[in-house]
Amino acid sequence: MAEKVLIYAGTTEGRLLAQELSRAHIACDVHVATEYGQMVMPELVGVKVCVGRLDVEEMRALLKKNGQNNYAAVVDATHPFATEVSANIRESTKGSGIPYLRLQRRMDDGICSISENEGMKERAGTVHVFADYESCVQALTDTSGNILLTTGSKELAVFAPLKERLFVRVLPGLESIGLCEKAGIRGKQILAMQGPFSEEMNLAMIHQFSIRYLVTKASGAHSGFQEKLAAAQKAGITACVIGKQEQEQGMSYAQVTETLSRLLGHTISGRPEVEISLIGIGMSAATLTQEAKRALEESEVVFGAERMLEVVENSKETYPFYLAKDILPVLRQKESQMDGQKLKVSILFSGDTGFYSGTEKIKTELNKNNYKKIRIFPGISSVSYLSAATGIAWQDAKILSIHGKKDTAETRELVLDAIRHFPKTFLLVSGVEDVRRIGCWIEEEKLTQTRMIAGFQLSYDREKIRELSYEEAKNTKEEGLYTLLLCNENVQKRRLVPGMSDESFLRVVEGEKTVPMTKEEVRALSLCKLGLTEDAVVYDVGSGTGSIAVECAKCSPGIRVYAIEQKATAQQLLRRNLEKFHLANVIPVDGKAPEILEPLEPPTHVFIGGSSGRLADILHVIWEKNPRTRVVVNAISLETVAQITELAAGKMQTEIIQVQVSRAKTVGTYHLMQAENPVYICVLTMA
Repeated sequence: MAEKVLIYAGTTEGRLLAQELSRAHIACDVHVATEYGQMVMPELVGVKVCVGRLDVEEMRALLKKNGQNNYAAVVDATHPFATEVSANIRESTKGSGIPYLRLQRRMDDGICSISENEGMKERAGTVHVFADYESCVQALTDTSGNILLTTGSKELAVFAPLKERLFVRVLPGLESIGLCEKAGIRGKQILAMQGPFSEEMNLAMIHQFSIRYLVTKASGAHSGFQEKLAAAQKAGITACVIGKQEQEQGMSYAQVTETLSRLLGHTISGRPEVEISLIGIGMSAATLTQEAKRALEESEVVFGAERMLEVVENSKETYPFYLAKDILPVLRQKESQMDGQKLKVSILFSGDTGFYSGTEKIKTELNKNNYKKIRIFPGISSVSYLSAATGIAWQDAKILSIHGKKDTAETRELVLDAIRHFPKTFLLVSGVEDVRRIGCWIEEEKLTQTRMIAGFQLSYDREKIRELSYEEAKNTKEEGLYTLLLCNENVQKRRLVPGMSDESFLRVVEGEKTVPMTKEEVRALSLCKLGLTEDAVVYDVGSGTGSIAVECAKCSPGIRVYAIEQKATAQQLLRRNLEKFHLANVIPVDGKAPEILEPLEPPTHVFIGGSSGRLADILHVIWEKNPRTRVVVNAISLETVAQITELAAGKMQTEIIQVQVSRAKTVGTYHLMQAENPVYICVLTMA
């Protein structure tokens, strides 16, 4: 059996089918009537394009070679109005034993129209339907005003009585232009252009040539038909539709590909090509880039939050969705309706697609669902806009977002840490409530030298950019979109190494004895051995005063520390030290290890300053949670060191060092060295 397909093409569907066969490594011959048809057909592996009109006998001659069938199937993908050509193709296959597949174009035009026998009405946006060209010409004869004829060049002779009023849009081929000239259409009346034409393009031509009537064929869902009607309605002119006839019998694109798959024994996808544009709109339609605007104009379906959809023209099919779980079902439904045609989709995001955006997450989900043709269009972020408006550069600023974050101690400290340590902080917020909160935080922490520049409704008509005192910020009432710039000329330099003095910490609870604490030098060396990283999750087991927890947390606001302590006196003191150092990234955990560790998130680093004789159990729980956890244990007794070496035998890598610190003590005019107890610093990792 032959494994080649013959396609008579004249529609987008025919080209799409040839492309799909090429991808499936199935050879096919494509016949088109004109040189223009050849020009718009892309070069494809295994696809041969032939040009010229054939009669029935010429078509029949193609089907046989040396008495054998030359093709496994013949696909008729000609235009719905090319009824004579379809009849010839069908006739040529009779008796050949080669299946004839008529690929029908969907004709779901969805127009609400007035029939021809009701007369030509002059109401704005009216649609009139005519059974044939002659009745349309007769109705237009009794009117005045320019006519945009978009039915092609074949039937121009019928419109000869109206030629002085015609502007004819035809394909840019010699044959089409020759037919125009033969019909007496010349000069600026000939609009030789290649589609597809967007609604905006149709609208521009209507305005350019002062069109009163637009004439089109009811030529199906992927022919630009809907775009013409939408443009006519928007311009308030009359649309004349020829041939809103009953749907011809045939097969959908999916049915054709399914039949070919069965005949050829190959899998041919009937899935349409979906092009998805992920578009950052900036702050509003005013900041949409030209490239993004073009992509949006070409899209048939648009997703985005309701505020984003305000930039979309009414002619688009819109959905107020921005999560993959909502978007994917709609895409699948649209695909099932497309019959192999290309579907262009846009998903809108506020600001820039690479800046605190949902773009990356959506793209990942689309890729997982086999949507591969995705392009991202960046937008202008509110930070970039505010930077330009104020003349304050953002490249050396701290950039934060608390948009959508709850009012927690962690959120508060994140903002205050940035104010304390960075001269400039650009901050994305959820709204006016966040502005008021930040004003309160600045006052509470006595950071009143901070300048707050508030960008309100940036790029909108209500845009305001003004400097607020913390008092004004606290009392701001105007609802809307805000972006803040916080400036502090008196920043604190962040300490880069551990080693806070012992005197920095509170160690005595009223009426109680001094709580034990890891000494300054031992603490510094232990933290160096712990090897903290950005975004580390730390357990401080036997936290005591919290000196280790405090030093870990101060290394970076991105580090989370769980300070585990079982004694009530130490728990109280721990909380006082956390309050003193304004640390929201330390979570006090009251209880005894290892049981209290079970509900906590897995650690990356653990410091054990006290185990109450349960070191083995604690290590077991830690490495069950994360086998790659790095553990540092401080020990003062030889028995603890012996237990560690016994536990480590063949199971873990160890590094044990002994530290003995001596401090000078002044006696009269002399400085005498006073020794502290020796401490063993043990570093443990799984082998």
